[in-house]
Amino acid sequence: MSGKLAGEIKQTKPFGSVEEEALLNLMRTASVLEGVEADALKPYELSLPQYNILRILRGAGAKGLACQEIAERMIARDPDVTRLLDRLEGRGLIQRARSSEDRRVVVTKIAEAGLKLLASMDAGLKDLPKKMLGHVGERRLRLLIGLLERARGE
Repeated sequence: MSGKLAGEIKQTKPFGSVEEEALLNLMRTASVLEGVEADALKPYELSLPQYNILRILRGAGAKGLACQEIAERMIARDPDVTRLLDRLEGRGLIQRARSSEDRRVVVTKIAEAGLKLLASMDAGLKDLPKKMLGHVGERRLRLLIGLLERARGE
């Protein structure tokens, strides 16, 4: 069952260690799954990080979040959250305003248009994780989750 990655990437030499093989397998799998997700988001003209931000802001509710708080909640770190927010604001999907408590802080909230866009996407994307990973089975997925959490040191 193992050794498939070497063939996929046409590697002729053995991996340097089982850790290297595991890491490269993880990176390859993440890339494949991200590609499926990115394709699902294309009709909505959203990138994965933009979609992640909209979902974070929907979850934050009317209170909104500062840029740093959004960055901390993102699935994949992005060094330029401000640029992502600029694009979403340009499309009218979010709103930004200075905090009334601390004028140095800019609070970002999801706009009505952003909520409507997410609502229109929800039904179509709801089954995507099951389509992508359902064949693995719940027991193996729970094991995978535990292994990934352990790998992150959690």
